[in-house]
Amino acid sequence: MTTLAFDSYSEGRAHFKELLDAAESGRPALVRRDGSPSAVVDAERLRALLTESLVVHSSVVAEAGGWSIFVAGVPVAADGASFDEALEEMVDALREYAEDWQDHLLNAPNHRDNWALVQLVSLSENDQLKEWLVGASA
Repeated sequence: MTTLAFDSYSEGRAHFKELLDAAESGRPALVRRDGSPSAVVDAERLRALLTESLVVHSSVVAEAGGWSIFVAGVPVAADGASFDEALEEMVDALREYAEDWQDHLLNAPNHRDNWALVQLVSLSENDQLKEWLVGASA
């Protein structure tokens, strides 16, 4: 199997259907812009890979008649009256973090390595994020 590769974005744009077909089938597909390669990948395949490879270290604490969830290494936390409510709030907090990361945190030294988390959040439905947070299979 050879990699589908185009040496310019103009060439990639002219062969966009081929790039999408390759990505959908799982074949390597690259487009170069100013010598820098970018991969075109199927979003669901990427989401599944990120779900498996990003190990979440969340802490769930029952306190004061409610629940709190913290994710180690990420400045995100959530509270709720019930576990399910706290989980909903955590999904919202992750989505807000992903937006902030894309808006202004992506180049901050203490946030730039969270790009994979941002990809996972952006590619996932709420229920998929909940399953990831509690450690269920994707």
